[in-house]
Amino acid sequence: MESHNVNNSLNLDMEKDQEKAFDYSKRAQWLRAAVLGANDGLVTTASLMMGVGAIKPDVKTMMLTGFAGLVAGACSMAIGEFVSVYSQYDIEVAQMKRDNGGVIDKEKLSSPIKAASASAFAFCIGAVVPLLAAAFVKTYEVRIGVIVAAVTLALVMFGWLGAVLGKAPVVKSSARVLVGGWLAMAVTYGLTKLVGSHGMS
Repeated sequence: MESHNVNNSLNLDMEKDQEKAFDYSKRAQWLRAAVLGANDGLVTTASLMMGVGAIKPDVKTMMLTGFAGLVAGACSMAIGEFVSVYSQYDIEVAQMKRDNGGVIDKEKLSSPIKAASASAFAFCIGAVVPLLAAAFVKTYEVRIGVIVAAVTLALVMFGWLGAVLGKAPVVKSSARVLVGGWLAMAVTYGLTKLVGSHGMS
């Protein structure tokens, strides 16, 4: 009888540990997705602003371009995440019906609306960085330098966060994110300047 009670207690403890591990894993995935979304917003908006700024260097044009990128990117991220998570939601419901005889635990289901909102919000957080960096700088050359500096700092931070959440090497992960962001901005700036200066004359 005592051994039976001990086994039951051990099973309960194991189930609780598994639930905690699942909850932690789920939270880590959400946080990592948020970091990636913010990084997308940061790089996309900064690249757009620098690309258009290569041809139209006035602050109004760059700010409007960045704002348009923020809105379009956030909407795109939200729609994409909603469709993706809703597909996952359907699979989870079908699996629960098979495993639990038709009983569905809604607390364990993914939320497409929450996922879409979180993805759009994360994108906006990243996109705001270059917008704020450029907003109060009138001189074009200084504005570009401030944007690059702010984006560089944010890229390092996002790379570090992504590495910590993904349990990856911090230096290598941060370096990859930083170089990738720099490359995106440089390519967008260079190609836009080339097309704007020669391809549309």
